[in-house]
Amino acid sequence: MNDAAPAPVPTPAPASRRARVRAPELVGKGGWLNTGGKELTLADLRGKIAVLDFWTFCCINCLHVLDELRELEEKHRDTVVIVGVHSPKFVHEAEHQAVVDAVERYGVEHPVLDDPELATWKQYAVRAWPTLVVIDPEGYVVAQHAGEGHAHAIEALVGELEAEHEAKGTLRRGDGPYVPPEPQATDLRFPGKALLLPSGNLLVSDTTRHQLVEFAADGETVVRRIGTGARGLVDGVRPQFSEPQGLALLPDGAVVVADTVNHALRRLDLATGEVTTVAGTGRQWWQGSPVSGPAREVDLSSPWDVAWFDGRVWIAMAGVHQLWTYDPRAGVVEAAAGTTNEGLVDGPAAEAWFAQPSGLAAAGDRLWIADSETSAVRWLDLDGVVHTAVGTGLFDFGHRDGAAEQALLQHPLGVTALPDGSVAVCDTYNHALRRYDPASGEVTTLATDLREPSDAVLVGDHVVVVESARHRLTRLRLPESAVRVESVAHRTQRAATEVAPGGLRLDVVFQAPAGQKLDERYGPSTRLLVSSTPPELLASGAGTGTDLFRDLVLADGVTEGVLHVSAMAASCDDDPSVEYPACHVHQQDWGVPVSVVAGGTGRLGLVLAGMDEG
Repeated sequence: MNDAAPAPVPTPAPASRRARVRAPELVGKGGWLNTGGKELTLADLRGKIAVLDFWTFCCINCLHVLDELRELEEKHRDTVVIVGVHSPKFVHEAEHQAVVDAVERYGVEHPVLDDPELATWKQYAVRAWPTLVVIDPEGYVVAQHAGEGHAHAIEALVGELEAEHEAKGTLRRGDGPYVPPEPQATDLRFPGKALLLPSGNLLVSDTTRHQLVEFAADGETVVRRIGTGARGLVDGVRPQFSEPQGLALLPDGAVVVADTVNHALRRLDLATGEVTTVAGTGRQWWQGSPVSGPAREVDLSSPWDVAWFDGRVWIAMAGVHQLWTYDPRAGVVEAAAGTTNEGLVDGPAAEAWFAQPSGLAAAGDRLWIADSETSAVRWLDLDGVVHTAVGTGLFDFGHRDGAAEQALLQHPLGVTALPDGSVAVCDTYNHALRRYDPASGEVTTLATDLREPSDAVLVGDHVVVVESARHRLTRLRLPESAVRVESVAHRTQRAATEVAPGGLRLDVVFQAPAGQKLDERYGPSTRLLVSSTPPELLASGAGTGTDLFRDLVLADGVTEGVLHVSAMAASCDDDPSVEYPACHVHQQDWGVPVSVVAGGTGRLGLVLAGMDEG
C-alpha cells in the first residue's frame, strides 16, 4: 500500500485553454495505403480533425479499437480523418505486403501509414498499442488515449472541436483522402479456420467476407455459402456474421462458430443451414462484467477459436486473454482459465496468464493452445493445470527448431493434434507448419512457404492448411522427415526507457472526458496492477492497488527488464438529472522496457487518457 495522500483527479480544461502542442510530421518508410497512391502530409489534413490510430495487426486490443472507431468514422466523415499508423511488434508485421493484407483483412476504411521503423511512433512518444492521438484542424495535438474504450470521449472532443473551429473559420468540411482498393475475385478472402465435416467436406470461415463456405472433399469446389456476406448479427437461414473464426463439431452433429467481432457463439445446423446465437449478447466484455451465467446474457470478448473437450465447448477468448467454456446442455458460459492479465504464467487455471489465445485442439487428456502474443504452445490438463511446451514470453520470438525449451515460434494462430500424439502448429508469422513432439521434447519444421497459415485439419494421410494470406486451402502430405531451416531469433524492438537506480515514480495519467466524472458509487473507480520481467527487477511496488500512481523501488544489481503495467478507470456521465448515467471503462496494458542507468529519469508517466504534463 502507498501511504501518500491520493492524488487529485485532474479535470479537463475548457476547449479554449486546452494544451496545444504542434503535431510532428507523419513519416513512414513503407509509405501510404488507401490513398490512391498519394503521399499524405499534415498539411493535407489541415482543416480536418485528425485521429491518429497507432496500431499493429497482431494486437487484439488494436482490432477492438478499429471497430470502436467505425461509428465515429461514419458519423463525422466530412470533418474527421482517421489515420492508421501501423507500428509493428513482430518482424513479419514490418513487411509491407503483410500490412497491405491486414488493411484489407480487417476492413480498414481510412488512410494507413506503414511505419516499419517506428519513426512516427517515436516522434509522438507512443508507449503502447493501441494509442489514439487527436490533432485539431490547425495541426496541434489536443489529446492522447491509450487502450480501449475511448470512442465516447473522442466523440465528445470532436463535437467541441467542430464547434470551436467552425466559429474560427478553420474547419474544412468535405471528403477525406480515403481511396478504397480494388476488390479481388477469389472463393475465399483471408479465411480463418477450417473443420472436417462428417460428410468428408470441409467447412471454412471466410472471415473477411463474413461468411462460412462449405467445400467438397477436394477443398476447391464450393458446395454452398452460409451468410449473406454483410457484417451483422442476424440468425436464421440468411444469417449474418462479423469476421467469424473458429469452428467445432458438437456431439449432436451441429457446428459451433466463434463469431469473433460479434463477441458471440453461433450454432449452425448442417442439414438446414439455419444459424442461431447460443452465447454472447453482441456486446464486448469489460472488466467488472459477469464471468459466468446464462450463455445469452453474458458478454464475451473476441472468441477466436472453439474446441470440444471434457464435455464442453472450450473458447479461446482472445480479447481478454482467457479460456472460457460453454455447456450447451445447461446453456451456461463461464471463465475457466486465465486472469485477464496478459503474459505467460503456468499453474492452476485460475492463476494462469495467457496472451491472446487464438487456436485450440483437443487430444485425449490435453487441450492444446496456440497462445499467439507469447509465440507459445501451451496445454491444459484434465486437472485444470496450464503448462507451456514452447515459448518464453511476450518479447522473444523467431524460427528455431530443436529442444522445446529453446525453440522459437512467431505468433502462431493454430494447433492440430496429429495421430502419433504430437501437435502441428500453424506458425503464422513464420509462414510455416511446425511440429512439437511431447515424447521427444523436440520442435521441427514440417513445411515452409505457407503464407500466414492460420489453421490446419487432418484429412487421412494429409493435412489441409488454411493459407490465410493466399486465400486458399493447401493440401500437404504429412512429411516423414522435417525440413531443415536456418535458426533466427528476435526480440521485440522498442527503445528502452532509461530510469535511475532506486526509486521510480509511476504515474498513470487519466483525465475524465468532458461531461464525465470518475464512478465512485460502488467503491474505487480505478485499478493499477504492476509486475516485472524478470520479477527480480522490482524490490517493491509490485501488485494491485486502486491509485493510478505507485512509488516503485528497483532492485540493486538488475540493469534491465520490462515493467508490466495494467490500468483501468471507470467514468460516468456527470448529469444529476439522469438517474442511470451512461458509464464507460478505459483500460490499457503496457510493457515498458527499461534500462537502469545513472542519470536516468525518476518518473515514468503513462497516458491512459489526457495529456501528460508531468
